[in-house]
Parts: sequence; C-alpha cells; structure tokens
Amino acid sequence: MQYYSLNNNAPKVAFSEAVIKGLAPDRGLYFPESITPLPLSFFEDIEKLDNIEIAYQAIQQFVGDEIPEAELKDILSDVLSFEFPVVEVEENIGTLELFHGPTMAFKDVGARFMARCLGYFNRNSDNHVTVLVATSGDTGGAVANGFLGVKGVDVVILYPTGKVSDIQEKQLTTLGQNITALEVDGVFDDCQDMVKTAFLDSSITDHKQLTSANSINVARWLPQLFYFLFAYKQVKSKGKDVVFSVPSGNFGNICAGIVAHKLGLPVKHFVASTNVNDTVVRYLETSEYTPKPSKATISNAMDVGNPSNFIRIQNLFENNFEALKNDFSAYSFDDHQTRETMKKVFTNTGYITDPHGAVGYLGLKEYGVDNNDYGIFLETAHPVKFLDVVEETLNTSVEIPPQIQKVMNKEKKSIVINDYKELKEFLIK
Repeated sequence: MQYYSLNNNAPKVAFSEAVIKGLAPDRGLYFPESITPLPLSFFEDIEKLDNIEIAYQAIQQFVGDEIPEAELKDILSDVLSFEFPVVEVEENIGTLELFHGPTMAFKDVGARFMARCLGYFNRNSDNHVTVLVATSGDTGGAVANGFLGVKGVDVVILYPTGKVSDIQEKQLTTLGQNITALEVDGVFDDCQDMVKTAFLDSSITDHKQLTSANSINVARWLPQLFYFLFAYKQVKSKGKDVVFSVPSGNFGNICAGIVAHKLGLPVKHFVASTNVNDTVVRYLETSEYTPKPSKATISNAMDVGNPSNFIRIQNLFENNFEALKNDFSAYSFDDHQTRETMKKVFTNTGYITDPHGAVGYLGLKEYGVDNNDYGIFLETAHPVKFLDVVEETLNTSVEIPPQIQKVMNKEKKSIVINDYKELKEFLIK
C-alpha cells in the first residue's frame, strides 16, 4: 500500500514512512492510494469472527507487508484488550461505549496502535523519534499512556491552558519518563498550527525526526474504523438500517467510519454532531468552507475551528458535494442544548452521557431515526473525565474508576509556552 499527500505535491510513501513522517513534506495529509472492499462474506459472517480477526482483515491492506501477519495480530491483541459494547438507551437507539480503555477515551485504540507500530518499525534502530501532538482533551492522555516507555520515542504534547478538563490535564501531565507536556496560552487550533509548522521547519527536522500522533497520522486515524465494524457485529441481528452519529471535532473518527463504509460496511447514513464550532455544518449549508477561531465549550474535545480531517472526508466522496450530502449530515448544538439532553437522557433512562455523547445523541434526534433504523451514537469518553460538568448538570455523583483514581493525586508537571518560537527553542535545545 502506498500513501500520497492530499496536497498532491510530495512523493508517495509506504505505510511505515507515512507513520514516521506523520505529515507529508508539502504539508498535506497522507491518504491510502486505494481502498479495496472486503468480500461480502466478511459482513455476512461477521458475528462469527472475534474482534482481532475483524480488525486484522480490515487493517491489513493499509499496513501491507510491512508488518507480518503474526506480529500485526499480536499488536491488535494488545491494542484491543478491552470491550466496545453497544448499550441500548431507548428503542432503536444505542450508544457505542468507547471508554473502556486505559485512559477511558476513544483515542486509546489509535494511540496504542500507532505506538506499537512505531515501536515495531524502530525495533532494530538506535534512532530517536519525537512524537509531537496537539490535544483538545483526550488525545493527550491517550498518546501519553500509549507511548509511555516506548523505546526510542519521546513525546511532546501541546495543550491549551484552561481548556481541558482537570482529569484530562492530569492524564497528560503526570506520567513523566519520556512524556513532556507543554501548556499553551491559546486554543487548540493554536496548538495544532504550531505542530504543523514544526513539521515543515527544516531547522528542527534537519536535527530531529518528528512525527505526529494526532489523527493526521494514518496509524492514529485508520484504526478507528474498527469501532464501526464492532458495533455492526453487535446490532446486525436486529435487521435494521444503521445510522451512526459521531461527536466530531477534528473529524478523524467519523472519517474512519466512512473508510469502513468504503470497505463494504452497510451504513445508511453518517451524522457529524458538533458543538458551536460549526465549520462543517456551515459548509454543508453553503458549500463554502470557511474556518473560524474555535470557541470553548463543555464538550471541549470538539473545540476545533478548522478540522484537519475534513479534507479526507471530501476525498472519500471524490470531492463531490452532492454525494457527500447524500450520505453525510452535520448538526451543531450549544452548551444549553447539551446540558438539557444530558438531563433528559438521565431522567428518562438512567444512562449518564458525557457532554460529547449528549451531542451525539442530539445529532441522531435531529437526523430522525425511524422504525426501520437503528441509531448508534458514539460515547467517546467516560463521564468521569468531565466530572464537574456531569455532576453539576445531573445533580448526581459519578464513581471514580481505577484508571482515573491512579492519576488524581499525582503532581502536574508542565512547561508553559506562549508562541511557536518557544516551542522551537524547546525542540532544538
């Protein structure tokens, strides 16, 4: 499998090089040269397959022969060592819980997969790679945990001051070892811009091998397609058309779902559910893509004003605006609507959604799920990660799981930076 830059001004590369480079030299995102649908029998018999076999068959063409079958299955066994249940919330609507991993967020799978691929590619080398990543919340903790102690890898995480939850901050600032957190006076988009700029700064890259663990990296992004396959396996017997509603910030997760659809996964429709950061919602209304600065919300992992992965989604639809609108919708909701939905779901069903899951639920309702459909909204993080918001909104207490308890009382260690110049000085020191 070869990967090309979506800016179309860089050489094609193999999977390993796309993973190690992260971003193409022309600042474009890497994209697979082809997507070959899986045989129909794969989906007909999916209930008979375990998750490791499902994941292997789905990802193998993207990895190619660079990681042998036995080693790739070992990586997947390690990465997928927890559950991904679809929990029925009400008639014809379920939630796919993606928070049963070590940092209790959906980013765990991609971060762990990328870390182990990078470790495999670096196994016989003394070279050091610096993973440079921006986070609006959950990416930082997942990457920190996934790469902790990986040979030959240093991790530098940029996050916006005061715009991640307390628990999210603890998860990315308390691990030490090969993990460094840089606290940026700004918003997520500022962090992301700094990361992209560093990749193209030869005064850094001439001396240091950089890669990214944001969903711009193919090894972080593509494994998210597993979620949609695992969900379909669980609800196939219902005999209904499946609609996925995905809380969306940088749009990597829903983009991976569309890749699963291109592999042959039967999906009636995709809904991108966003907070007030509505760049894609406005695009679908006007056909004009006009990013704007991100705004802080209670669903902070979606506070992205210029989502990197949307260009991949456009490419998956061959840049055909009408084809995109036929299979893909996007809706925007504010914090008041989010809180009211959290209350409504809790009162009516007893189920506690985090703010992102609540936005996903709202997206399903806005789209409209009929009796022939089964709607699945993705619950991308455990409610405990947004403890203050959840407990204040629902007037209830949330039990602290062991994964979170172990970081609660650890000392935060971060380095405050104000601009790109300070990031550069840190990287080349």
